[in-house]
Amino acid sequence: MTSPEEPWPVRTLSFKIGEWVHKLGQVWVEGQLTQINSRPGTRTAFLTLRDPAADMSISVTCDPNLLRRSPVPLSDGARVVVCGRPSFYAGRGTLSLRITDIRPVGIGELLARIERIKALLAAEGLFDARRKRPLPFLPHTIGLISGRASAAQRDVVAVAEERWSSVRFDVRDTPVQGPTAVPAIIAQLAELDADPRVQVIIIARGGGSVEDLLPFSDETLLRAVADCRTPVVSAIGHEPDTPLLDLVADVRAATPTDAAKRVVPDVTAELRAIAVLRERSAHALRNWVHREQRVLDGLRARPVLARPLTMIDGRQDKVDSAVVDIQRSIRHLVTVEEHRHAQFAARLATLGPAQTLARGYAVVQRTGTDHPHAVSTVDDLPDGAQVRIRVADGSVHALIEGERS
Repeated sequence: MTSPEEPWPVRTLSFKIGEWVHKLGQVWVEGQLTQINSRPGTRTAFLTLRDPAADMSISVTCDPNLLRRSPVPLSDGARVVVCGRPSFYAGRGTLSLRITDIRPVGIGELLARIERIKALLAAEGLFDARRKRPLPFLPHTIGLISGRASAAQRDVVAVAEERWSSVRFDVRDTPVQGPTAVPAIIAQLAELDADPRVQVIIIARGGGSVEDLLPFSDETLLRAVADCRTPVVSAIGHEPDTPLLDLVADVRAATPTDAAKRVVPDVTAELRAIAVLRERSAHALRNWVHREQRVLDGLRARPVLARPLTMIDGRQDKVDSAVVDIQRSIRHLVTVEEHRHAQFAARLATLGPAQTLARGYAVVQRTGTDHPHAVSTVDDLPDGAQVRIRVADGSVHALIEGERS
C-alpha cells in the first residue's frame, strides 16, 4: 500500500500497470479499422481499431506483411476480428495491441450481427408501431441528413420543391459510410432534433452493398433515432435494402424520392382536392336546400297551413249559435230569478211590521232607559215612563200617567 509519506514513483506505477496488462494474455477483438499506416520499407504497421457502437478506439501495431496477406483488401471502415496481446508502453504511458492475426468479417457474419442487434432492439420495443410518431401535414422546416452533393440529397430536394415550391430544408452534409459516418450522423441528428423549427428529419442515402449500408444498422445510431422527439424518416437505399434504421424510424421510405413524397404534400394536387371538395360540398348543400324547400312547400300546401282560417270559419256558426243559446239561457234565468225575487219581496212585505201598522196597530217603545225596547206588557209602563208610539204614518213621544187597567 502507498501513503503520502511513501508514494510510488511514476516508473513503479507504469511497471505495475504493464504487469497487469500483460496478465490479460492473448485476446480476440472485433472492431472497425481506421487510420491504416503501412509504409513500404518499415517493419511495423500502425492502425486504429474503433468500436463502431461507442466512441472508443485503441492503437494497433502489426507486421505489414499481415495486412498484405489478407484475402480481402483492408481499408478504412473495414470490419475485422484481430488476435493480439495488449501491451503497455511505460515510457509514454500508452496502451496498444500487438496483433498476430487479422480476419475480415464476412457478409454472413455481418448479417448475423445485424440479426442479433435486431432481436435485441425488438425485445426492447424499439420497433413497436405504437411508438411511431405521425408526420406533420405541412412541415415548417425539414431536416435532411445525407452525403454532400449526393444523388439522394438532390432527389429529395428536387422532388420536394416540385411538390411545394416554398418548402424549406435544413441540409446537413455527413459521411454516409465508413468509420466516421455514425458519429457524424448522430451529431447532426441531435442538432436537428433540438431545433424547434425542424418538424421532421429525413436520413437519406443511395443504394449500396451491405458493408456500405452498415452504419444505418449501427446500434448507437438506432438508439439515437429512437430517442428523438422529432419524427424521423428513413430513406436508405432502394426497395430491397432494409437496414435496421427502417424499423426504428417513424416512417420508412422505399427511396429518397419516396421520402420527399411522403413528407411534402403535392400542393397542386391538394388544391385540386380542395376544389373538388368545395364543389361537392356546395352541391350537397344545394341538394339539401332543395330537399328542405320541397318539404317546406309540402307543409305549406296542406290545408291547415294553406288556409289556416278555414277551421275558424267553420267553427264560427257554432260559436255564434252557442252565444245566442247562452244569452237566451241567461235572460231566462234572469227572468225566473226576478219573478222569484218579486214573490219573496211580496211575502216579506206581507209579513213585515209596516203592513201591521197599516191595519191600525201601533208599536209602543219605552225610551229614556239604558236599553230602549218595545213594550209588550203594562207592567213595563210605570208612571212617568217615557215612550215612543209608532203608527203607520209616523211616531209620537208620550209620558205615562194614570192607573193601569
